[in-house]
Amino acid sequence: MKISSVDIIKAFKKPSDAAETAVGNVPWHPVFVRINTDMGICGYGEIGVAYGNAQTAGFGMGVDLAKCIVGMDPMNNEEIWNKLHRMTFWGMGNGGVIMAGISGIDIALWDIRGKALGVPVYELLGGKTNKKLRAYASQLQFDWGKVAHSLSRPEEYAAAMKKAMADGFDCVKVDPIGFDEHGVWMGNNTHGILTEKQIKMATDRVEAMRNAGPNVDIIIELHALTDATSSVQLCRSLEPYNCYYCEEPTQPLNPKLFKEIHDKVKIPLATGERVYTRWGYRPFFEDNSINVIQPDICNTGGITEVKKICDMAHVYDIGVQVHCCGGPISSAAALQVEAVIPNFIIHELHASALIEDNIRLCKHDYRAKNGYFEAPNLPGIGQELSSEALENSEVVRVS
Repeated sequence: MKISSVDIIKAFKKPSDAAETAVGNVPWHPVFVRINTDMGICGYGEIGVAYGNAQTAGFGMGVDLAKCIVGMDPMNNEEIWNKLHRMTFWGMGNGGVIMAGISGIDIALWDIRGKALGVPVYELLGGKTNKKLRAYASQLQFDWGKVAHSLSRPEEYAAAMKKAMADGFDCVKVDPIGFDEHGVWMGNNTHGILTEKQIKMATDRVEAMRNAGPNVDIIIELHALTDATSSVQLCRSLEPYNCYYCEEPTQPLNPKLFKEIHDKVKIPLATGERVYTRWGYRPFFEDNSINVIQPDICNTGGITEVKKICDMAHVYDIGVQVHCCGGPISSAAALQVEAVIPNFIIHELHASALIEDNIRLCKHDYRAKNGYFEAPNLPGIGQELSSEALENSEVVRVS
């Protein structure tokens, strides 16, 4: 079997088409990969820079990397991964855009492998260790439901918590300091030293959520918008609320700062959505500076690399929560890996996954039941783009 062509697909042809899919007014253009073979089997992957401001770069990266793999055997995913990482010059720098491109291709290769052999990807990775996958409702500062809102008052955060609980979730994630008291994103600078007003605003929100859900686990999301000083201040103030863990207390390019934060607070720490490949994770493992890794399958190297990262983490007693903030293909790929790994902790259900435009991108709508997911049982990753999505996308074919 040979790769005959590769399609790089940018969802939503016009910016206005994506307006309803944005959570928090973030630009949103999911980028997908479809690898076609001479045996008629095609596989789907996702390039993980749908949110923020890198979609055009991700799309172009996919086109550039596709040129390197046409004619190769799609079953040789290790050979292809190594070629893209080592022989494209920029691959060994582990930058976010190039690794997102490699990730999209790698996921599509695993999808082909599963379809060719007639089994789900989790069977190819070793079979299920986890038959049910606990999930959490993510990003409650945007509310919880089909329509996103910026929340400011503590009672609004409590109401969002109750909505998630009504949907069966016993764990949620929230950024308690991203919005200021007027609901403006980053209306207050969260670097340096936080004021008493900022700390009280954040703790009042978390306290309201804790009162609304005494038995619910609360993950604190900081988006790396804080630094070592402000995150320590905030985490110490939140310790009485028994938070599950704190995500991205600072940006990951100086891993020793995580060790500093880790040693000063009692809340477990997590990071990973902007850490790329096993080489990027290595210093965090060696320093014992984090308790949970959050690799994004769509930007850290695909299924091939994430499985290796998760196995490395297991050696250091570090748990795994795969980062999911993309389209339904991203979620399906994450569930395949999470079903297999013994150090799985919890699955992220991002608020964007509730939006109808996002759901309609793909053929299948996998939903949590009482706060739990199961890995798709269809051959491959168990997800494909819908005809509606393909009709309304920008597509470049490389052959």
